[in-house]
Amino acid sequence: MAKPSNLLYGVNDKPPFFTSLILGVQHIFIVFISVIFPVIIIRNMGEAISAHNARAFISLSLLSGGIITILQSLRSKKFGSGYLCPSVSGPSYLNASILAASAGGLPLLFGMTAFVGFIEALFSRVMHKLKALFPPEVTGTVVALVGIVVIPISIKDFEGIGPGDNITQHEELWVGFITLVTMIILNVYSKGKLRLYCVIIGMIVGYVSSFLFGLLDTESIAQVKEAPLFSLPYIEKMRWAIDFHLMIPFTIAALASTFKTVGDISTCQRINDTKWKRTNMKTVSGGILVDGIGGILPGVVGGFGQSTSSSNVGLSVATGATSRIIAWFVGGLLIFLAFFPKLANVFIIMPKPVMGAVLIFSVSFMIIQGFQMVMSRMLDSRKIFVVGISLIFGLSVDMVPGLYDNVHPYLKPVFSSSLSLGSVSVVLLNLLLRIGISKHACLVIKPFDPGSDNVFAFFEQQGQKWGARREVITKLSFAVCEASGLIFNKTDFNEDIEVKAKFNEYALEVEMLYKGRKINLPETSPDPGKVETDPEWETKLAGFLIPKFCDKIKVSGRGETSKVWMKFEH
Repeated sequence: MAKPSNLLYGVNDKPPFFTSLILGVQHIFIVFISVIFPVIIIRNMGEAISAHNARAFISLSLLSGGIITILQSLRSKKFGSGYLCPSVSGPSYLNASILAASAGGLPLLFGMTAFVGFIEALFSRVMHKLKALFPPEVTGTVVALVGIVVIPISIKDFEGIGPGDNITQHEELWVGFITLVTMIILNVYSKGKLRLYCVIIGMIVGYVSSFLFGLLDTESIAQVKEAPLFSLPYIEKMRWAIDFHLMIPFTIAALASTFKTVGDISTCQRINDTKWKRTNMKTVSGGILVDGIGGILPGVVGGFGQSTSSSNVGLSVATGATSRIIAWFVGGLLIFLAFFPKLANVFIIMPKPVMGAVLIFSVSFMIIQGFQMVMSRMLDSRKIFVVGISLIFGLSVDMVPGLYDNVHPYLKPVFSSSLSLGSVSVVLLNLLLRIGISKHACLVIKPFDPGSDNVFAFFEQQGQKWGARREVITKLSFAVCEASGLIFNKTDFNEDIEVKAKFNEYALEVEMLYKGRKINLPETSPDPGKVETDPEWETKLAGFLIPKFCDKIKVSGRGETSKVWMKFEH
């Protein structure tokens, strides 16, 4: 792992205590945005949930999120991703949770939440064997969608629009603008601590601006004053129930959450390593196992299902602080706030324009990271359709409201958001359009054919079909051209060279078979001073350069047939 230069604190760095604390508080502000999901459940239940249980439901959701955030940062062979990837009340669970709460109240909600976590935990045990499902163009599309789906929420909040409030006030626009500009200026034009703390400084400016513009009214301040300082969160008359009819929507919710987690952890891997090539599925498996516990734990104690937070991942990119030590402070603060409702309410009353500005700031990085993942590979028409069609159908959920209202309730979780529909689409289309793609390719190079253009065109086409990295295909093409020229210059038989290429996600191997003597690959560069006196100087230089393009090379011969074998790490 090579730490990128834009990171002040990489995943393995240890920021000072106070710095980690402030960075943790920044993440807490974004985590509290997800409190809206358990609030929606409470509102849908109406009088069916007591005031005590409503407060406890939110507090226990925070408690669960704090524990899962810490567990996610652990690095072991099978448990945890080892990254700063905070856990929040997961939007993937919302529609299924509403079904459960409406059908059987809190007992059924808690029982099905634990069930969905168990399903995801089981799924995590086979994730490392499913790398074919998640090439960079798939994970990149999911990551981009993770950011795109937040756009409607962030823009509405930025303009102060919400349920029962469809009018944007000038004061709201000013607060959102001031908050966003403050964060951008500090992030772009400052260094060190100011960049690290750009979000929390922007939020403080946003709170002050909101108070000055009258957006923080006495009712919001009273909400903080009236909340108890300390409260032990527990659900009265705690019970659990299971409804087999709801297993389909909750299983779909588990898959949607899994795909989102794959995207979030893939982003964490990429932003922490300049040498990133593909998603490390073993790390993802450990992360999904913890994400599964993010369903089991709140199901057992009485909270809302937890999932990784894409907005927080985006925040860590924006601030240049991705140290997993910060996760302990984020988790610890969430656990602390679960017992101190008065302090928690300071975050809950965050003005909408401030909330929207923070989301816009953070999500910008997620969207670009996603498209960078997609474009890290060569794309042919098949892969363009995989990405394009998935984005089109995924975004149709938000762009054409009501389009999927008549979908069967069991399938509603898939069609409930652009993220879930787009994620399922990109995985299925990737599997479908892989049919007919051979992992082997052959090329015949004619004697003394100067057709380097043919070699480059051939491997360009194959690289697009395979979804290979462009730099690997370029090195391979140069190596084959140089080797073929050397073969024709040094062999006694003027016959065809047969080139066989074999591709998998981790390596690209090439065999060049021909009749003639083995070529020589000198370990030292020829003397530049002998370029005019040594007739074989160019041949020696070509032989010296060929191994520089490859990760491994071997020259062998048997009888009249010789072989050049080259391997390129992918």
